[in-house]
Amino acid sequence: RNDSLFMGLYFGMPEKEFYLHCWNLNKKGLIKQGENNVTVLHELKNELKFPAFMDFYPKFNDGKISELPVRFKYTGWAPWNKELTSQKLQADIVRYCEKIFGAQFLEVKDPKRGSAFVTIKGNRRISVFIQSDLYVWAVFTDMLVKNNWNSSLSNGAISPVDTTKIQK
Repeated sequence: RNDSLFMGLYFGMPEKEFYLHCWNLNKKGLIKQGENNVTVLHELKNELKFPAFMDFYPKFNDGKISELPVRFKYTGWAPWNKELTSQKLQADIVRYCEKIFGAQFLEVKDPKRGSAFVTIKGNRRISVFIQSDLYVWAVFTDMLVKNNWNSSLSNGAISPVDTTKIQK
């Protein structure tokens, strides 16, 4: 099993523990409320080539984290800034995940979305794909959990797609 994610989060973390953990991270100034106050926002200052934000909120199955979609964007992004394109951000995130998780990614081409990068290590799948000129997603999925998400307190407000239906 490979249940570890980041910032002390892990697959199988109970929902109440997730909220308490985030509360403590917020008190330490490591995270804050994300977009529309329904996600968690963390600033990556030195981890990537350029400063970026990661915005996330898990999906819960039977009250435990089973998937974690994370939306990234460079903080200084502008349409005219060619150093901060989503293609460069995607490559930056893949390098970061390779370093943190010891993963090797495989490029998968999709006619509609372009290139996505995927790695599977044990039960943990990480998929990194571009949403737009601004956003890149990294979706962490516990492959051992059946896809029967519940929404006891979660609302999935930032999920760009139904990640349970992503095809290889």
